[in-house]
Amino acid sequence: MVEIDIDLSAQQLRLVEAGRDRMVVPVSTGANGIGEINGSGCTPRGRHRVRAMIGAGLPENAVLRGRRWTGELWTAEAHAAQPGRDWILTRILWLSGTEPGFNRLGCVDTFRRYIYLHGTPPVTALGTPGSKGCIRVANDAIIELYDRIRPGTPVYLHA
Repeated sequence: MVEIDIDLSAQQLRLVEAGRDRMVVPVSTGANGIGEINGSGCTPRGRHRVRAMIGAGLPENAVLRGRRWTGELWTAEAHAAQPGRDWILTRILWLSGTEPGFNRLGCVDTFRRYIYLHGTPPVTALGTPGSKGCIRVANDAIIELYDRIRPGTPVYLHA
């Protein structure tokens, strides 16, 4: 069995297969901390599943907006020209909570909050909170992760 374990306190993602770590990488989660409420900008806790996988075959640094490729590729020049832009790059793993009332349904629904694991520019500080609630992952790591899992893969987010 393959699963993704994300330690929000350590800002670390582990891909676990057959009880062994197959991948351990730093991430960046919500700058507003941990929480489940819609609009909070926090990263939700609990048990989730990968509900959708977006970006197969896109080049590294492909810019995604509304879960679609814009046709752009991230560059340092584009980044400098748009300093406040929340860059979603390369691949998206869209999460869905599995715990009704905690991270599923109502005002705590992870899927309706559009919480993803996604690629991020190489200038993004990983290992420290900084996102709007999603889990930012280095582009090479999100590609590897994407290629090693399937929809339905369990994801556990905890402090």
